[in-house]
Amino acid sequence: MNKLNAHVDVIIIGGGPIGLACGITCRKSGLSHLIIEKGALVNSIYNYPLNMTFFSTSEKLEIGDVPFISHNPKPTRAEALEYYRRVTTHWSLNLALYERVIKVMQAESGFQVITSKNAYTCKKLIIATGFYDEANMLGIPGEDLPKVHHYYREAHPYFGQKIIVVGAANSAVDVAMETWRKGADVTMVVRGPQIRESVKYWIRPDIENRIREGSIKAYFNVHLHAIRDFEVDIETEEGRLTLANDFVLAMTGYLPAFDFLTAIGVEIGTDEFQTPIHDPETMMTNVDGIYLAGVICGGLKTNKWFIENSRIHAEQIVQHILRTNLIQAG
Repeated sequence: MNKLNAHVDVIIIGGGPIGLACGITCRKSGLSHLIIEKGALVNSIYNYPLNMTFFSTSEKLEIGDVPFISHNPKPTRAEALEYYRRVTTHWSLNLALYERVIKVMQAESGFQVITSKNAYTCKKLIIATGFYDEANMLGIPGEDLPKVHHYYREAHPYFGQKIIVVGAANSAVDVAMETWRKGADVTMVVRGPQIRESVKYWIRPDIENRIREGSIKAYFNVHLHAIRDFEVDIETEEGRLTLANDFVLAMTGYLPAFDFLTAIGVEIGTDEFQTPIHDPETMMTNVDGIYLAGVICGGLKTNKWFIENSRIHAEQIVQHILRTNLIQAG
């Protein structure tokens, strides 16, 4: 990786696969770049469960013309981390890891980006922050207790423990099944009437059978009301129910960084998904020179954009930057 410069053509906020793809496209096009990431390289993938397997095959996760060879039909988290490290080294991408962006301001040369460690300036800014870093909070008493987790790593700590899994989508079902198989006493708390139909087709019959036989307990059309050290309250149609409990795994999803976007002037749409305002052809927002890339473009519709269908954003953005530069030079 090259030495960091205080001023570059393009700053990319977010060091996930799409942020890396943007850096690679800048490198190919002769634009200087810097990728700023508040955590580790591909921090969202790093925070996935340890034994996670991707839904996509390896070729759909490729960026930068670097082959992704997996030993499995679908790659694992560990293989993905190795792959994106290799891609980063291959393209000598400029990275500022473990730097949280504090503020973005308009500057004479474009933008000034203040981080927890440094200050940089750039002509153009790309936001590729995804959505996995901000948990969708329950907003109930006791949610801040150490026993409550919005991220799941592995099943072992929950062996022999009474756990509540909140949610009914893929992540909640995966957590419920894995912790149950590893010896946890699992209860699911679901706002809706059933496990979501969008749950992976090969997993849904398994969880439904476990619930039907009573191996995993489930309460439907309910919500978690309060959490205490050794118990929780559930609000049901028949009234409030108190359950003994050791851990709460709130698999309630994650949110894009709406506050950050609005703070830098990017407008949020009034549609049901709160889609950030941007041109789908150029990916530029309502703020001249600020672009969006990756899953953040979908707002709350986090199942719209994936690595395989948003890699193209890097090319769209860089081509627009190059055209703009030519016009300005002319």
